Amino acid sequence: MENTKVLIVEDDEVTAMNLKMSLEKQGYEIISIADTTIQARNKIKIYEPNIIIVDISLQDRQDGIKLAQYISEKHELPFIFLTSHSDNDIIAEAKKTEPYGYIVKPFDPASLHTTIQMALYRFSEEKKRNENLDDLKVDKLNLEKLLYNKKISDKPIVPFGDGYHLDISVCETFYHNKKIKLTKKENAFIRLLVAQLGLVVSFDQSINYVWEEDGATENSVRTLVWRLRNKLPTDIIQNASGVGYYIED
Repeated sequence: MENTKVLIVEDDEVTAMNLKMSLEKQGYEIISIADTTIQARNKIKIYEPNIIIVDISLQDRQDGIKLAQYISEKHELPFIFLTSHSDNDIIAEAKKTEPYGYIVKPFDPASLHTTIQMALYRFSEEKKRNENLDDLKVDKLNLEKLLYNKKISDKPIVPFGDGYHLDISVCETFYHNKKIKLTKKENAFIRLLVAQLGLVVSFDQSINYVWEEDGATENSVRTLVWRLRNKLPTDIIQNASGVGYYIED
């Protein structure tokens, strides 16, 4: 908890002080307490907290929710709601802001600590994933460069295998100049293999490049390869057991 800076946004003085004392006993640094959304906005800019605890109501029934929306839109910070509400409408509105946790009044110090640590962990993991996505964008740019360097002269054609070529302008695969009807994911996978002819494309690389949505697994890649092998006229996709696939250069 050392160096974990917490901003408390709570308009009930007793609750705010109880939170402050409880968190300080557990080693957190309470950088400030705000009792209005205006104070909170200013103190976020001044103190740059690592995490914010927000009373879901404050003076107005939904002031805390409005502040959470502001944090989500303007700051890359995790926040936790403090609430005594069981009102389904308020909870439904609060969920839309995607908080990193909830603390129910009256709070339990152990649960408070656990909720904060889980929120910080989740925020850290999301940040890593976002950074990985940024790296992936660079990888895709490099992949386009690799394909461009393999093309024939001034044509957007990259030959591979025996009789195949990839038209990189439309991301479509041909065999002896006849287009092979493939899905978008199948063509993307071929594009990935062709860009790295002779090199093994790992399962992770395939998942990151071909699937934009979450939930793809190694079995998703295996199923895709199985479908491709049924559609391609010759068996050009080679296995690298337990690692991935490749096309010989």
